[in-house]
Amino acid sequence: MSSIFVNAMGDQCPIPVVKTMKAIAAMTESGTLEIHVDYEVPVQNLTRFAKDRGLPVSSEKIDDKHYVVRMEVADPKAASAKEEQPGCIPDLRGDTVIAIASECMGNGADDLGATLMKGFLYAVSQQEELPRTILFYNSGAKLTAEGAATIEDLKSMEAQGVEILTCGTCANFFGLEGKQAVGSITNMYVIVEKLTSAAKVIRP
Repeated sequence: MSSIFVNAMGDQCPIPVVKTMKAIAAMTESGTLEIHVDYEVPVQNLTRFAKDRGLPVSSEKIDDKHYVVRMEVADPKAASAKEEQPGCIPDLRGDTVIAIASECMGNGADDLGATLMKGFLYAVSQQEELPRTILFYNSGAKLTAEGAATIEDLKSMEAQGVEILTCGTCANFFGLEGKQAVGSITNMYVIVEKLTSAAKVIRP
């Protein structure tokens, strides 16, 4: 398998998608495309491009002006066969806030609740419209810490511009200070502001 680097840093939409299409067309074997861009909207466009072609895709925010999108291309010919004029979609984030107060979803068996929460966050990451912010507090703070099964999906959403905020008091209570793997630490004043200003709040 080959690994192909695509430098789209500084490129405006739809150039990152155009470069990706050309890179796939030039592939002679299966491999991984790693596309580097410098803001969130190209990440959203590239993610949609990959999903439209059935390509496994992940993304990661390296810093405020560096994002990486990775696509697994098993069949380059099939992936490049779908003809489509690359376009620029608007920012896919809506004005919804998701507030997660527990590492488990629902009451009852914790193992089942943890599985449900992982499935919930994956499902959120696959929606056409992403939330603007996801808040984590109480034991929900564990979901953004190192080793959590939810990190990959959260990193993918963060790279697409979703704000990931974890309650600092909660992180400290559970001994997670300095162990956050995604997003940033916040306080209760910010959490209240995000909840009260949102058009819609979802509490799973």
